[in-house]
Amino acid sequence: MATIIPAHTLNLLEVEQRFGLQQIYDAAFFTEWQITAAELPTEERWLLDRAQRDFLYLAKGTLHEEIVKLVVLSPLLSVAGFYQRPFRPVAEHQVELALEVGDEKIRGRLDILVLNESLWVVAVESKNSHLSVRAALPQMLFYMLASPPTQSALFGLATNGDEFLLLKLVKEESPQYAMSRPFSLLNLGNELYTVATILAQLGQNVAIAA
Repeated sequence: MATIIPAHTLNLLEVEQRFGLQQIYDAAFFTEWQITAAELPTEERWLLDRAQRDFLYLAKGTLHEEIVKLVVLSPLLSVAGFYQRPFRPVAEHQVELALEVGDEKIRGRLDILVLNESLWVVAVESKNSHLSVRAALPQMLFYMLASPPTQSALFGLATNGDEFLLLKLVKEESPQYAMSRPFSLLNLGNELYTVATILAQLGQNVAIAA
């Protein structure tokens, strides 16, 4: 009988070792995040500025991940265009993934999963705001590895509310991944502009490829 391992118990080293996953540090591997923020329309800048202000106010207390999603992720995904065709978000309770590795079966759920038919576009694993964004990486990579086979690269967004980290995964015989620099709401300006621009560009590229 297979041993069930909850995905949330895995650390990054265990995910790498179990799936032969290699982190790539060459900037040329993940160029998609290395772009300048677009000149967003006034109403979209207002939404992202409001999200930043609301989060910074609420973060003075303790934030549950559901509040993080409402305050920050919802306007971010809206500005990036993931509530429009051809994308259709699937909520956490609708997504359950399982992956067998030898005699072990690893299970987990996503908070938010953005799909273009059977193609994964952006997976978002939100974490309680007092945790480092790196705490989301093992689960995010697991979900991306467990997604349906594809010849295209997969992209993910990990966040704890004030930090955002983009991931790229190439699922070949020896899977490889890389990550962007962290973007933070605590920095001067509003780095949600850049994150939204990157997500929108990734969405356009994947939609065209599909």
